[in-house]
Amino acid sequence: MLKRRAFNATLWSAADVLLRQGLQFAVTIALTRLLTPADFGTFGLILLFTGLATVFVDGGFSAALIQRQDISQTDESTVFWFNLLAGVAVAGVLYLAAPAIAGFYARPVLVPLLALMAVNVLLGALGAIHASLLSKQLDFRTQTKVGFTATCTSGAISVWMAWKGYGIWALAAQVVAMTGVSTVLFWSIGRWRPTLEFSRGSARKLFGFGGYHFASILMDMIFSRFYTVLIGKFSGVRALGYYSNADNTQQMPSSVLVKVLSRVAFPMFAVASHDPAKLRRGMQLGIRGSMLLNVPMMLGMAAVAEPLVNVLFGAQWLPAVPILRVLCLSGVLLPVHVLNLNCLMAQGHSRLMFRVELAKKLIGVVVLGGGAYYGVIGIAWAMAGFSVIGLAINAFYAQRLLGYGVLAQVREFLPVLAAGIVMAVAVAVLAEHWGAPPLMKLAGLVATGVIVFLAIILAVRMDAWRDVAALFGRGSTAPPAHAQLP
Repeated sequence: MLKRRAFNATLWSAADVLLRQGLQFAVTIALTRLLTPADFGTFGLILLFTGLATVFVDGGFSAALIQRQDISQTDESTVFWFNLLAGVAVAGVLYLAAPAIAGFYARPVLVPLLALMAVNVLLGALGAIHASLLSKQLDFRTQTKVGFTATCTSGAISVWMAWKGYGIWALAAQVVAMTGVSTVLFWSIGRWRPTLEFSRGSARKLFGFGGYHFASILMDMIFSRFYTVLIGKFSGVRALGYYSNADNTQQMPSSVLVKVLSRVAFPMFAVASHDPAKLRRGMQLGIRGSMLLNVPMMLGMAAVAEPLVNVLFGAQWLPAVPILRVLCLSGVLLPVHVLNLNCLMAQGHSRLMFRVELAKKLIGVVVLGGGAYYGVIGIAWAMAGFSVIGLAINAFYAQRLLGYGVLAQVREFLPVLAAGIVMAVAVAVLAEHWGAPPLMKLAGLVATGVIVFLAIILAVRMDAWRDVAALFGRGSTAPPAHAQLP
């Protein structure tokens, strides 16, 4: 029964993320044709601050609601009222800090932009708990409906505004419309309603886990968006626009996997949190399956970066090509990071996860600072190097808790990685010597990469391919013993 729920939840979560990310990427392509790199770079200056605001509003309670199995209506209502009050407070701080932030970057337009983002924070606070409860119930079908509608609506508004010449405001309107429509639909479709109660006991109980998770997510947000400060301040908004575009393009396929893994693995791992053997089997299947998809996508994108950028975004974005190639390397290991961290969280080790994140981010700041000395491309290489260091740290605790350390995890995806490298080299060599028009060249290179990669994994009969084929071929009723989900 649990495996059936995991299988169905994975399919619906994948459908939700694919639809939402696919539509969002299509909207981004349209916007890059209508707006300038400077527009994207200017909007990117506020991503760190809006991201921090969102983390503070949640306070780690969403993860605590999913992780704990003894949640009551009082607990849920307490989280809702906390989110709402925190949303009001954080929105006020963001509004008041807007002039100082605009002054730091010497960009007056950031003042009204941040005021609008403060409204967005408040809207998000109103619907945060609905999404968390749906994830806890593995109800990704409802989230798919909400996400699809919100993405279509916000995308249409932003493209229309960009076409009419509103510039950077098209990007801001997209964010606010997405949040507003999602919140309205969660309240309209969902059955959950808060009661007029706030329990300090509930808050303390949930914050015992959520507090450390909050601190971990806060550090991750600061680190992952710190490049906006470095590039925006020292290299300018145009360079930031190129980096942001490359980062978003690289994350488009990998974020689909990451979101599906996070939304399904965490609640499922939480149910099996007291059975290390099941957790290890779930980790094994998760690593094999996710890397079977992620490795060829990341390495393949690096190999076809130039025609890809030219076809999707136009010649004005070609300076982003070398950045995209390096960032694709940094994204190869991302699913393994996600699975390790979700395993820690599911077992209730939020304090340990905080220590892990603290160690990683202290090292990361040093690595990123060194990379910044070499400009935008140096920052990209620093992120790639930090990805390897981060995996070693994450897997150290998987070894202690599950007997499943970095060497065992690397062995799971090493054959896939080798096949991906061979595929990427073959595609890169063909790209170097083939002078076809950009669209034809891109289509031919992608087809070549798919054929080469599939030929390799089928020829050597990789375990990862057999596990995934068995899972989907037999539904959720009888996967092989070594590939059972928790």
